[in-house]
Amino acid sequence: MTTSSTTNQSIAITPGSYTIDPSHSEVGFVARHAMVTKVRGSFRDLAGEIVVADDFSASSARATMQVASIDSGNSDRDGHLRSADFFDAETHPEITFVSTGVRDVSGDEFVLVGELTIKGVTRTVELAAEYEGSAQDPFGNTRIGFTASTEVDREEWDLTWNAALETGGVLVSKKIVLNLEVSAIQQG
Repeated sequence: MTTSSTTNQSIAITPGSYTIDPSHSEVGFVARHAMVTKVRGSFRDLAGEIVVADDFSASSARATMQVASIDSGNSDRDGHLRSADFFDAETHPEITFVSTGVRDVSGDEFVLVGELTIKGVTRTVELAAEYEGSAQDPFGNTRIGFTASTEVDREEWDLTWNAALETGGVLVSKKIVLNLEVSAIQQG
């Protein structure tokens, strides 16, 4: 969230540094499987920070997900996803996102632009994001919440493994939907 363009208004959030709370946040994905159903999963180990600037469009965000923490609800599938066929967790243990801009702020919605690095490949992604609000939790922490989503082509990050189906099509879709639910705690 570093540069901006076409900003209509600024979102009302208390400026400052916020640390992502991994126990109340999720980085999830949805892929079509065998052309007939969807498989969902998430990365359970994530960390990051959000810096909210006085002018929201000048804010920034950074997040890191540990590939070994992938959880799709099936241990065999998770093992395959960690393997060199997909994420290659041994060689590339982290997935990172670093924002490069915020634009099109309208109400509580905005577009978050950033660099997503998977398997050593970095590509620009745009997430449709929404500020969900802030609250003081029972422990005295100020929390802010965001949701965001985008669709990516996994093959752009060298995630190309697949298998042809006898009925036509492939086992795993190229298009993957990424969904984020983020709760962050104000620091200082």
